[in-house]
Amino acid sequence: MIGQYFYNESTRNVVVAFGTLFNKIQLSKKDASGNVIQSMKVPLAYGPKQKWLSRLTEDPNLSKKVAVTLPRIGFEISGISYDVSRKQNKIIKVKKVTNGTDNETVKSGFMPVPYNINFELFVMAKNSDDALQIVEQILPYFQPEYTVTLREVPELDIIRDVPIVLNSISYEDDYEGDFASRRSIIYTLSFTAKYYLYGPVTSTNVIRSVQVDQYADLPVNAPSREQRYTVEPKPTTVAASDFDPDDDNFGFNETTSFFEDAKTYDPVSGEDT
Repeated sequence: MIGQYFYNESTRNVVVAFGTLFNKIQLSKKDASGNVIQSMKVPLAYGPKQKWLSRLTEDPNLSKKVAVTLPRIGFEISGISYDVSRKQNKIIKVKKVTNGTDNETVKSGFMPVPYNINFELFVMAKNSDDALQIVEQILPYFQPEYTVTLREVPELDIIRDVPIVLNSISYEDDYEGDFASRRSIIYTLSFTAKYYLYGPVTSTNVIRSVQVDQYADLPVNAPSREQRYTVEPKPTTVAASDFDPDDDNFGFNETTSFFEDAKTYDPVSGEDT
């Protein structure tokens, strides 16, 4: 039911991975002879474009020490939507046996829900060459997508490739007054990350024994019990982590018992009554 606390940090991990893609972009300035006179790492920050433009408007000459510096890269989430094209059977469960000392516990969770998270990346610069240097270091990697690998749910050891798709690119030249007083050149790149949201992870004990009682018929009052079929691992103390799901021979003991009584097995007491 809704209200059970869980937090898998799925959306946060996608946001961090998206920002990490652009945190090492370099910018170089050259003289008339083509010699590099300055190199810098372009600052990256999360925040809306209006935030940076407001700081530029307050200090258009960038003379204050607290003013925003250009060039700069900023990004923000612009929307999250459900992706029906990647929907899977919602009743399938993902399971994993806990390693280490607690190897008698199975952790499980239902199949994740597909969602798309939209990002907008802003490249802001005072002159066209600076902006183009940054943009050209980004675009060749997206054709039109770039895939990052995320460990989505550590408890279930789920590792998935998340495609980040470049949807569109727009360009603005913001200024006030005459054309000589240019404020900023802005390239806006729109992306979509196709990721999954996971529900709560639950823990259950490993099943050590399966028992089935078979009846000849099912009268209302006194069913006639005929046979009991029991399956247990061999040996019974084998660790759950030793089972190989790719091997058909799991190493089970199968026992069949026959009865002519009308007793019924009581799962609470473990006895026939």
